[in-house]
Amino acid sequence: MSTFSFSNWIPRDPYIQIYGIAIVLALLIIIVFLASAPKADTDQSSGLVAYLTFFYVSFLKPHTGDLSNSQQDALESFYRAQASVYDATRKSLLRGREDLLGLLAAQLKYRAASSHGAKPRRVWVDIGGGTGYNIEAMGDFVSVPDFFTAVYLVDFSPSLCDVARKRFERLGWKNVKVVCQDARAFRLEDHEPVALDSKVIPSSPPSYFSTQRTCQGADMITMSYSLSMIPDFYSVIDSLCSLLSPFGIIGVTDFYVQSIVDLTGRNYTGGVFNRHVNWLGRVFWRAWFEMDRVGLEAGRRDYLEYRFGTMMSFDTRNYRMGGIPYYIWVGCPKQPSSLLEPSTNYSQEVIERLDAAATESPYLSPTEHRNALIRDAETLNPPEIRSKAFDAAVVNLATNLPLPSFFYQNHHWRIYYDDHLKKHKQFNNEYIYAFTWEDARVDQRLLRIGEHDVVLAITSAGDNILAYAMEGPKRIHAVDLNPTQNHLLELKVAAFTALSYADMWKVFGEGKHPSFRELLISKLSPHLSSRALQYWLENSSVFTSRGSNGLYETGGSRYAIKLSKWLFRLLGLSSDVRRLCAATTLNEQREIWHKRIRGALLNRLLSWAVVSNEQFLWKAFGVPAAQRNMITKDFLDQESVPGTTARSDIGGRAIWEYVVNTLDPVIENTLIGEDNYFYLLCVQGSYSRKCHPAYLTPKAHVKLSRPGAFDGLRIHTDEINEVISRMTPNTLTIAVVMDSMDWMTPGGAEASRQISALNRALKLGGRVLLRSAGLSPWYCKEFEELGFTARRVSARVAGSCIDRVNIPVLRGARTPSHVRSQSDFLLDASGDAPLLVALGMSLRDEDKTPTPGDGRRVLQQGHWQNSPQIPPRHRVSFNARLRAKSI
Repeated sequence: MSTFSFSNWIPRDPYIQIYGIAIVLALLIIIVFLASAPKADTDQSSGLVAYLTFFYVSFLKPHTGDLSNSQQDALESFYRAQASVYDATRKSLLRGREDLLGLLAAQLKYRAASSHGAKPRRVWVDIGGGTGYNIEAMGDFVSVPDFFTAVYLVDFSPSLCDVARKRFERLGWKNVKVVCQDARAFRLEDHEPVALDSKVIPSSPPSYFSTQRTCQGADMITMSYSLSMIPDFYSVIDSLCSLLSPFGIIGVTDFYVQSIVDLTGRNYTGGVFNRHVNWLGRVFWRAWFEMDRVGLEAGRRDYLEYRFGTMMSFDTRNYRMGGIPYYIWVGCPKQPSSLLEPSTNYSQEVIERLDAAATESPYLSPTEHRNALIRDAETLNPPEIRSKAFDAAVVNLATNLPLPSFFYQNHHWRIYYDDHLKKHKQFNNEYIYAFTWEDARVDQRLLRIGEHDVVLAITSAGDNILAYAMEGPKRIHAVDLNPTQNHLLELKVAAFTALSYADMWKVFGEGKHPSFRELLISKLSPHLSSRALQYWLENSSVFTSRGSNGLYETGGSRYAIKLSKWLFRLLGLSSDVRRLCAATTLNEQREIWHKRIRGALLNRLLSWAVVSNEQFLWKAFGVPAAQRNMITKDFLDQESVPGTTARSDIGGRAIWEYVVNTLDPVIENTLIGEDNYFYLLCVQGSYSRKCHPAYLTPKAHVKLSRPGAFDGLRIHTDEINEVISRMTPNTLTIAVVMDSMDWMTPGGAEASRQISALNRALKLGGRVLLRSAGLSPWYCKEFEELGFTARRVSARVAGSCIDRVNIPVLRGARTPSHVRSQSDFLLDASGDAPLLVALGMSLRDEDKTPTPGDGRRVLQQGHWQNSPQIPPRHRVSFNARLRAKSI
């Protein structure tokens, strides 16, 4: 008796198996289409009839256009039978069209607002526009009849063009013209008589720096899922170079497949995140779409990116349709141009200006720079150090490649970096902190930033960068190795530039905004770099999803915040914590803390399970082994307990003691719900109208939303040593390097290099703010040996509170990070500062002149020496202000 086997029903012919799989997948797609179709629509252009027609034409109907070997006949063979149902069946398949139109409209509106002149003549050419859906959809962003002088829909399918003509007759849009023509043959001067007299028509595609550029042309060109349908795409893309105005923009969205290997060595793509498609996906989707004559080979997009400059690029998947890869791309002419500064050498001028801003060197025009190089060669002077952006641009220009996308942005805040490098990839496209743990109030008091200052600081979440910007310095260099930390700063700067205070508060005050994605596309996108835009498009659900707790429970620090909330619920402290945040006096707050919260929260069991866990400290707080060892060593020195160095629990005890000495003074000296927004945010996940960073005040919004408020900002994605070493000597006045040296190996060469670079870059009289998690940082001696002396301004001892944070906070591995702990230094580059000691300084004294406490540390002959007056537990606890001497 034979048994049933499913394998007996499977055909053995592999071709039949492939066709069978294709039919099953097609049926699944039809089901998805039907599920998303209108349910109560009797019109044949939608609903069941439309999708059955689409299925028949796409998978069953034979193509007859091959007999004439004509591209137009081939298109008609495919589109004639489905022209009337085309729009109804493409909404789920052709994703990204509305996003592309929104991005382009935002760019055009930004340029219109920046021109401050009479209404220009705007011309839009939609290549492969089909039924005219894109042009009508643009009406959601601008008034097409009023905003555009003329719109040309160019398509090679007569059936689709007929549908488009009926659409615009129905809409009554007189400025839209449908042209049934091969895109390669379309010439704007045939339809724009105004352009005929002044437009120069090159006989061949223009060279990179050709002076025969058109003085007019299309202000915008779009291609929506048409590039993949054009067999001879090289000639079409070449023709678009002549069609586009020197100041125009071009937008494309289409399917694609590509391997990350293809992009090796390219710095002009606008970002490679999510662009890689695995081998199976590349094979399957190419085979699938080739049945309908849709080409997904990588060369189409590659050539597009080669012929134009990339302004922004976004790669994603249509998961509703099985994860089909598609991209959105916005570009401009390869040679940068400026409506405000017309010049044949404008691209070279952009490079020179950005390089000068990144390195704080004097700006030289291209001609002056060339003469300077000649003089250096004649006198055998070594070439000056240039920024990495300049080096990359020179290589691209020499090889006729587009510049990196950073050069085509509307703002030059973000400095070029190579996102292919491992040092940037190590963060797995995630920031550590969504908010900054540094108390800007103390920094501002110590640094006293003025209008002539050039500041270099760690980016972190960007909060303190914004606080410094409110002081109006000449320049701010924000530095962070983690690209996503700089993406967050970019978002905040763009929000000041483009959003109202109400929207700004929702995004960064509450951490959620239901319309964030729409704001990102229609308002923020012109002010973001390509990589930052791609990141926030991919992560927009942080602000919009109902299942998300908002911005401030993202990043690596979310583990600590979520754990805190979980512990509050587990220990039954949630209501007490809310009462703590609502307390209006310190006495009320202290009573709640000591009677209800402290005993349950700060117990030895939790210390052993959580705080002393090295993996948790690294994951949640970014505390590496080196910094943990510094805290442990300080604990042993203070306790002076013999025979404990080998005990495994010493590290946990040290961390627990550190936490206790952090939280108790905060509760005793700061009112959480009214003035300590750091801890308020941790326990409730958002700021309040009463308690928030200074950059979220209406006054700050008025100041930082003014035109040009961030013209002096430069955002560097690199190690701090790399940035400082490329700066012109004696140009920096302030450097805020936080605890970047805590990450270095004691006695290693890296510390000496950073200190030497700082001394070289600082002006005489400059200041460097440096914080450490250790009480006696090993690198103090390095500073002394390289020309620094010290002045102390405050110190944290047991029971004291140095600021509103009073806690060490770090970021990921090898990142220039920051900490708020017991050891703070402020370095000045004068060398003649008097020594000032101030131990036990509290927040209530922060606006007063620091005075010596119950112990002191003096600097004699360039070395730290402990005063015998200092008690053992206070001897190693200090905040210092250092002054750097010229070496």
